[in-house]
Amino acid sequence: MTGVKKETRQFETEVQQLLNLIINSLYSNKDIFLRELISNASDAIDKMRFKAQTDPEALEGDSEFTIKIVPDGIKQTLQIVDNGIGMTYDEVLQNIGTIAQSGSVAFMAALEQSQREETLAPELIGQFGVGFYSAFMVADTITLETLAADSSEAVKWISSGDGSYTIEPGRRKERGTTITLELKKAAEGEKDYTDTWAIREIVRQHSDFVAYPIVMDVEKDEPLPEEAIIKDKDGKPIGETTRKVTAEETVNSMKAIWARNKSDVTDEEYEEFYKHLSHDWNAPLEKVHLKFEGATEYSALLYIPSKAPFDLFQPERKHGVQLYCKRVFIMDDCEALLPEYLGFVKGVVDAPDLNLNISREILQQDLLVRNIRRNLVKKLLELFARMPEDKFDQFYAEFGQIFKLGVHTDSANQTRIADLLRYKTTRSTEKPIPLAEYAKNMQPDQKEIFYITGENLTALANSPHLEALKEKGVEVLLMSDPVDEWVVQALPEYDGKKLKSAEKGMLEEDPDPKKVEKEYGALFSHIKNHLAEKIKAVKPSTRLKSSVACLSGDDHDVSAYMSKILKASGQAPETVKRVLEINPSHPVTDRMKDLYDADRKDPQLDLYSEMLFDLALVAEGGKLDDPARFSRQVGALLAGDPLNVS
Repeated sequence: MTGVKKETRQFETEVQQLLNLIINSLYSNKDIFLRELISNASDAIDKMRFKAQTDPEALEGDSEFTIKIVPDGIKQTLQIVDNGIGMTYDEVLQNIGTIAQSGSVAFMAALEQSQREETLAPELIGQFGVGFYSAFMVADTITLETLAADSSEAVKWISSGDGSYTIEPGRRKERGTTITLELKKAAEGEKDYTDTWAIREIVRQHSDFVAYPIVMDVEKDEPLPEEAIIKDKDGKPIGETTRKVTAEETVNSMKAIWARNKSDVTDEEYEEFYKHLSHDWNAPLEKVHLKFEGATEYSALLYIPSKAPFDLFQPERKHGVQLYCKRVFIMDDCEALLPEYLGFVKGVVDAPDLNLNISREILQQDLLVRNIRRNLVKKLLELFARMPEDKFDQFYAEFGQIFKLGVHTDSANQTRIADLLRYKTTRSTEKPIPLAEYAKNMQPDQKEIFYITGENLTALANSPHLEALKEKGVEVLLMSDPVDEWVVQALPEYDGKKLKSAEKGMLEEDPDPKKVEKEYGALFSHIKNHLAEKIKAVKPSTRLKSSVACLSGDDHDVSAYMSKILKASGQAPETVKRVLEINPSHPVTDRMKDLYDADRKDPQLDLYSEMLFDLALVAEGGKLDDPARFSRQVGALLAGDPLNVS
């Protein structure tokens, strides 16, 4: 008795919205549905082939892997049949009825954009792993029948894309999956997807490199046997000399692109392989095709995507490199082959000397894999270094944030990675520049590379902390990515010059500290005592020129931006009080000194002190404890009224 019962279920909301969009799509290149279904079949065979490495009996005499395409012009159906690993009932529900939760939010945003544009964004199908649904561009109804390896219960799934699907027991006896498309009626001028020549052309263009035979029954002419040919008295044939026969034919070359010579692979083949591998419909930005021979032999074909995936910063994001051994699939998302900061790279590595039974844990320690990893990182960094400027700018805009992680995590290549970093500066607010260019532009007497961190570029560029540096013509790096806080921790210097925060430590010595102390020391002590719960010191500022106050820290204190990042991530950083720096030359400072000299117990003096702290906090993008009170106090000042204690 089978455990699979017939039932009808509703698609998840996200899936149904996708189906509605696909069914009513204006997207013109419908041919890609076949590429997606063939790619899924290839993945299923990969998994079965890998399973057979440790469990040969799982093949049960069915070891000749194929993907068969069966067109029927009379019924107007198209079948894609594979003998891969198949799916269980639960796997059908998981893989066909839902979209991975990790991508749902980004998926919906992309979906809404496509709906506004009344067209199907190509990235939707590829990036979000829903290539199966692309078949609804050409099919009214899809039937999937599958039998998983090691299972005796086949499963049948049927849907017309109308919001629901039916799942019931299937009749398939052999391991694998059959997908049957009941094709839509083709409009005038549209392609007939039951035509064998049309199918052959689509496979050649999009799936020629698939590692398994893609076969199809093809009708062709065959010479008649000599005894079947009718001849005249002179022995010359009368009538037909050939007959129509149907024979199974392999329609793809099955040549692994990574194993071929670079000179034998066209740009179109490289691009199609990337799309097959990554499910990304955008062309790659760059590629690197390598063959290493000698003590260590392996081939690698790596791609740099032109667009960052939606899940680039999600912890469960998969790496994009697949591992093969002698063209036998070992595993996808092989983290051991590339470090996290290069995890966006897509591609294939084929190492013929690798142990087929190696586990992910052992893989990390395998000497061969570590050697491959070292060489791949080197080649990728060389690729980035020689990219044309426009291409590198595009790469850095998409992947710069994650690439910067390498400074913190890859000490062996830290200098190479640092050479590739780009930052906007107080002089170059539109286009990021390399650190080497900053160093070249430094003032003759400048010994340090100045930077400031924060989340808003405009706020950083206009920060009070930079006033004195700007006046001297000193350029400052504007670091607005959270990862930059880890970059400056791991990179204390560049090209022999120390990196110095513009908001921490002393920028320069006060030219006449005794005079400032004599004139303002008592006032500053009063302010410090009143704000003792918020600050650790009050100092005359060498940073400020036009602003009245700012908050700074000691050289080794946590920056304001780092503190904000840690709080946002749920961590509780140790509370470090800041230094309130006051501009002795500002009229407000003189006004407060007059109040202090007249009556040091004047309530207005304490209110001014609190206002100075709030102004300094607002200037660096901090959060006020009582914004409404601050607003009232500013209003009072604008009206020329005394500050209110309430």
